[in-house]
Amino acid sequence: MAFSLIHMHPQSDNDPIFTNDTERKVWRKVVQAVDSDDVILANVRLTDETKDHEVDLLVLMPDVGIVVVEVKGGSISVDDGRWWQSGGSSRHEIYPVDQARDSKYAVRHYIENDPRWRDSSRTRVRWAHCVVTPYTDIADDFSTPDCPRWAIHGRTDMDTLTPRIRDCALRQEGGQRVPDIDDIELIAEILKGRYLPTPNVAAEADEREAVSDRLTQEQALLLKVTRLLRRVEVRGGAGSGKTVLALTQVKDLARGANDRPTERVALLCYSIGLATYLKRQVEQMPRKHRPAFVGTFHELGMQWGAEDGTRDDSNFWEERLPVQMAELAATLDDRHKFDSIVVDEAQDFAETWWSPLLGALRDEDTGGLFVYSDENQRIFDRFGRPPVELVPLVLDHNLRNTKQIAEVFDPLAPMRMRLKGGDGPEVSFIATDPENALGTADDQVEALLDEGWDPAHIALLTTGRRHPQQAELQQDRGQLGYWQSFWDAEDVFYGHVLGCKGLERRAVVLCVNESESRERAKERMYVGLSRATDRLVVVGDPDVVRAMAGESVARRLGL
Repeated sequence: MAFSLIHMHPQSDNDPIFTNDTERKVWRKVVQAVDSDDVILANVRLTDETKDHEVDLLVLMPDVGIVVVEVKGGSISVDDGRWWQSGGSSRHEIYPVDQARDSKYAVRHYIENDPRWRDSSRTRVRWAHCVVTPYTDIADDFSTPDCPRWAIHGRTDMDTLTPRIRDCALRQEGGQRVPDIDDIELIAEILKGRYLPTPNVAAEADEREAVSDRLTQEQALLLKVTRLLRRVEVRGGAGSGKTVLALTQVKDLARGANDRPTERVALLCYSIGLATYLKRQVEQMPRKHRPAFVGTFHELGMQWGAEDGTRDDSNFWEERLPVQMAELAATLDDRHKFDSIVVDEAQDFAETWWSPLLGALRDEDTGGLFVYSDENQRIFDRFGRPPVELVPLVLDHNLRNTKQIAEVFDPLAPMRMRLKGGDGPEVSFIATDPENALGTADDQVEALLDEGWDPAHIALLTTGRRHPQQAELQQDRGQLGYWQSFWDAEDVFYGHVLGCKGLERRAVVLCVNESESRERAKERMYVGLSRATDRLVVVGDPDVVRAMAGESVARRLGL
């Protein structure tokens, strides 16, 4: 027989919620006289394969027994073996003894078939049932075949109700053992249910993510409205859905959506981390909807035959590489050029990078150029803009971060954003000195794991020197292998704010491991604070954080 526990109220200082005042009156009478070890449960509801059972009161008494109490208000009468309940102008037949007896057997069966009871080799304890009619007088010589006088308690019995219920247990099923206090505690525990869902941070984040995904897709309607525009800059703050919109636009251009011909499209960005994410997303698209190229500006040059460079050679990236790529673009035939180019996180692009990109268009004058940017995330010392006129479009909704997180970094955003990311946990700030910031941040990662966050949902991001875990992984796997680890299903991700633009984690520990505010500190704080979608913990020296992020952000962090 399968059961499900629907509703239960354990004894407490406050009355349970009752469907009527009669049950509440009986509850109070019983509670006034119970022993300290007795347990009283109200409104216990069980469902088995045959029917629903509702127990008005279940009285569990150590060294006595368990009694199921059926309460009937109004005027109760018995006529030719049939029970009737009257109230006002109505009168209907009732079955109080049957209800009490059936519920007793149902609850007993549920208890005895629970593994916690069955596997402990406990034998059956004493169970009883009775009926209470608090507004009806019951004659002293009342008796029916299925309800002796001691099993029914009327109006004149209310002052001695608890002793009478105790007597019921002693009279019924005399051959069964009386329960001890361990039995009572186990029965109460079993009636709470087992394997019950518990508060789950991931489930709440899943629901918020589903809402964010829907809102982001609805935002893609913007592409239909602007389908005739070929030179567009989409501006939006962190969490506005720019990257998702850029991916949608790439797919629409490649498949010829909105009554347009199919196009050969390139999707570019600056950072390796974001490029890795874009490639993973593109791989999930139908083959006919994928862009012809997706990756970093440098990867496009390498595809054309440009030379490689080292990370610390800024002259190569700013001067030599763009010149080489412009020369190579001029030699491309139309088969290898593009109808449209989409650039995400375009504020990272140097001025010299735009010439080779325009040269890679099949038509430099009318070819599509779609730029997605957030000027306040310009954390590199580059100030390049495309040398062509772009129609600006503004995304002023934050869809990806909870309201609590977005409110913290809102003063750093390029515009006032409307916060639609849903409610989540408050942002935490943990004060520490710069020397101990990394150790404190590690402790906060452990705390997030204890909260129930999956390791794959957690990132620890630094603003100063890299975390040792990041340095070790980059050394072992190289840059590409390191960024692939961002999606490892088993590990916390360790990164730096400079490399994580366009990427997000549900739970982020932002470690401000610096002793003073340096150049472009606000931009780095903006990126770091906005990487968490659901749970954000900031670790650092309060004075340093205030200097880097500004007084308004400091107040919102509670400094």
